Amino acid sequence: MSDALQRIDQLVKSHDVVLFMKGTPQFPQCGFSGRAVQILKACGIDTYATVNVLEDDAVRQAVKDYANWPTIPQLYVRGEFVGGSDIMTEMYQSGELKGLLAGQS
Repeated sequence: MSDALQRIDQLVKSHDVVLFMKGTPQFPQCGFSGRAVQILKACGIDTYATVNVLEDDAVRQAVKDYANWPTIPQLYVRGEFVGGSDIMTEMYQSGELKGLLAGQS
């Protein structure tokens, strides 16, 4: 496993909620990452780990390989890949995401 994949694995397994995104929660660098941050906020999640993939090209590619998912942002909850902003939006609208984040899945 590459160093970047090992770092991603360690992050995902050591935090309840991890969002790999472009930019930061305060300054998202793309609309999809901004939407992901707003969805987490709407679900009452204020504290979570984030990784700005624009700061490290190796992580930017490795996170796509790690989940076998081609786009960013990517959300992980308790070590499990949830999806990108479109899946987050659907799950938020159905109420499923809030339950998952609250540990009720």
